[in-house]
Amino acid sequence: MKITAIENFAVRGLGRNPWLYCAIRTDSGITGYSEYGMGTFARGLPALVEDIGETLIGKDPLPVDKLWMDMYRNTRSSSGGATAMAIAGIELALWDIKGKYHGVPVYRLVGGPFRERQRVYWSHLATYRAMMAEQWGVPKLATMEDVADCAREAVDAGYTAFKTNIVFPGDSPSVIGNMFAGSNDQNAPTDLVRHTVEQIGAMREAVGPDIDICLDINYNFKTEGAIAIGRALEPFDLFWLEIDNQDPDALAQLKAQQRAPICSGEQLLGLRQYQPYFRKHAMDTVKVDVQWQGFSQAKKVADLAEVYELNIAPHNYNSHLSSFQSLNLTAAVSNVRIMESDVDSAPWRDELTTTTPEIENGHMTIPTAPGWGCDLDESAARRYAWEGA
Repeated sequence: MKITAIENFAVRGLGRNPWLYCAIRTDSGITGYSEYGMGTFARGLPALVEDIGETLIGKDPLPVDKLWMDMYRNTRSSSGGATAMAIAGIELALWDIKGKYHGVPVYRLVGGPFRERQRVYWSHLATYRAMMAEQWGVPKLATMEDVADCAREAVDAGYTAFKTNIVFPGDSPSVIGNMFAGSNDQNAPTDLVRHTVEQIGAMREAVGPDIDICLDINYNFKTEGAIAIGRALEPFDLFWLEIDNQDPDALAQLKAQQRAPICSGEQLLGLRQYQPYFRKHAMDTVKVDVQWQGFSQAKKVADLAEVYELNIAPHNYNSHLSSFQSLNLTAAVSNVRIMESDVDSAPWRDELTTTTPEIENGHMTIPTAPGWGCDLDESAARRYAWEGA
């Protein structure tokens, strides 16, 4: 079996950022699919996939780890970042081919399954509705009670955990944007800390003490500000405080100076980047993005986390193919705390894949079909093709 072609699809997703897919064709008729990378690189990443993937045409797709290492070595002078995401797009599609060739799910190729279902949390609760209520045809978040209603909705839908961001209801609802616009100081002034307490307090009061609440503050705060928020939220018993941080010592400082468990790691790509954080025990739960770094690296990160007595939580905010890839990871490793799942999503998301996840009582069923257990519907991908911002 030989690789004959590599094709990319950019599909309209959430807001301005598309979802990116890769299809690898073979002369045996098997096509492997992947969802990969960040939509913010909607033009650059597919071009990188084509440039890097060109070296694989005519090769056997089955020795996936060898091909990953070949691609890594070929790009070592500019490894990481977008390059790592492009390699992930190719590698994930190769795993799909390998699973289909052997007639088994990907997790069975590496020793799984460890479980038959995976607990998930409703992610970006209230966040997307503050940003794009019109896209979903739902009322805007006018008051903090509307935010609390979102929390109640998640519980009514069977979820036992959810994650939110700092949102501002009102006539023009918004989400905190320190990491994307405005000041780069990343401070947490007193009024912002009070607002965050009001929001999490309203959500906690709405759902009671038994529902797990996560707050993701992304890159919005320096360590000092994150500590202030973490301390202020201690009465609400967060499941975790999630933050993206590029310094393991700073993250360890945050972990030590407030009581909320720390989740971090989505900003890291590959085993080498995670290792310094693990050595310092700088996080309590390890966020791992399969779509950004590929299956092999994600599994190696999870296996190393096990050595340090840490559990992982897959970062998973894209379409259903992303969920199936992440589910294969959770089935392949022993140390999983919970997995992300976006409930609010583009209205056409269900049309893009041949299968959708089975969700019951806040758990997703581990797929049993070969490969990822889910294919991209190419006709739908073309129908909803992203045409640029």
